[in-house]
Parts: sequence; C-alpha cells; structure tokens
Amino acid sequence: MLLEEITNCCKVLKISRNLAENSQEHKADSNEEYLLKLLQKEVEYRTEIRRNRMMNKANFGAIKTFIDYSFDGIQITGNITMDEIKEARFIDNKNNLVLYGKVGSGKTHMAIAIGVEAIKRGKNVMFFRTATIVNQLVEAKKKGDLKTYLKQFNKLNLIILDEFGFTGFDKEGGQLLFNLISDCYEKRSIIITTNLEFSKWINIFYDEPMTNALIDRIVHHGFLLIFNRDSYRLRNSSMKN
Repeated sequence: MLLEEITNCCKVLKISRNLAENSQEHKADSNEEYLLKLLQKEVEYRTEIRRNRMMNKANFGAIKTFIDYSFDGIQITGNITMDEIKEARFIDNKNNLVLYGKVGSGKTHMAIAIGVEAIKRGKNVMFFRTATIVNQLVEAKKKGDLKTYLKQFNKLNLIILDEFGFTGFDKEGGQLLFNLISDCYEKRSIIITTNLEFSKWINIFYDEPMTNALIDRIVHHGFLLIFNRDSYRLRNSSMKN
C-alpha cells in the first residue's frame, strides 16, 4: 500500500517509477542519508536513460569502442595527445580531427569510438556517411525544408562525417556541405574520415577558393591523424593465400 502511494506521488511529480522501486532497497542511518541515496540512484537512472537515447540518436549503426583497438601506425600531427583524442576532450575546445589513411585502416572505428566516449561525457553527437548527408541536404533544399533540416545540428557538440570523398556529388551538394561545415566553425567539433589528401579535396567541391576556405576552417582548430597501415580486414581475411 505504501509503495503504491509512493508510485502515485512519482506520477504526480513526473518522477520515474524507478524511484519508487528503489525506495525499499536502501538503508541509512538518517532520513537525510536515505533521501540522498534515493536521489543519487534516480540521477544515475536518468543519466543512463539519456545516454541510451543519445546513442540511438547518434546513428552509429554498429557501436565501436577502444577495447582491443590497436594504435600502431597512427601518426598525430599537432599538439594533442592520444588520451585527449580517446577521451574526446578536444570537443571542449571545439577542435576538429581529420583521420586520413587507406580504406579499412581503422578510421571509422576510431571515429565512432570517440563519438561513444563523447556521449558518455554528456556530449550530443551525430554520425553520417558523407554521401548520405549531402543527399539529405539536397533533398531538404529541394523540398524547401533546408532551414528546418539544419536545426538538428544546432545542439550538437560533434558531427562525424565518414567516408569523406569516397563518392562524388554535384556542385550544389558540395556547396551545401561547405555551408554546413563552415557553420560549425568555432561552434562545434567535426571528425572527418577520408582516404583523400587535402590537395585532392578540390575534386569534391569543384571550386579551388571554396576548397581552400574549407580546409582553412577545419585545420585552424584541428589535428590530422595519419593512418600509416594497411587494411585490417585484408590483413585478417580468411581468403588470403
């Protein structure tokens, strides 16, 4: 009966039933200590619910972590440590990362693992294949919904653009992507995974001044990670001779 009354109070106060269920699990030497334990458990519960919601919203597909991840052959340019990268601390300063290397060398894995760590730290993250986001931008503009579409990025702390330059898109798509990345400058962090060196980004945007301006914005507060290693999938393929 008492538990039912507690549950009803939780409904009125818009507190989860979890608090009512935990009310019988804690022991304490004082009312204050009991209340603190109960509230701490509720905070943990809400934090976990929020984190799971953010994970789903991030659209990672498969969740990746740094457990058993190899950092061999990864060269970092600039004044940043691997710990700062792994712990996603660079996001606090709105810095960017460009992960450059061969296909299958672990760039996407690292980008997602960083995104997962960022969410654990309470950051809002979204993951996109670059071709997908360009298609979405073009479609939103065609429907007259571009302004509404772009609102989803306002509260983000990190945008991950995977497979940057893997597939081509037209000049309109390049312009829209340029505008999106430019708008992130000094507002939020970007991680780009690519197998194209900077000198070849002109093939993505078809405009040298625009390409140079974009690279300038990314590298101004950014760091380059060079993956000097072969494809993990090829190294471990069961089809090798």
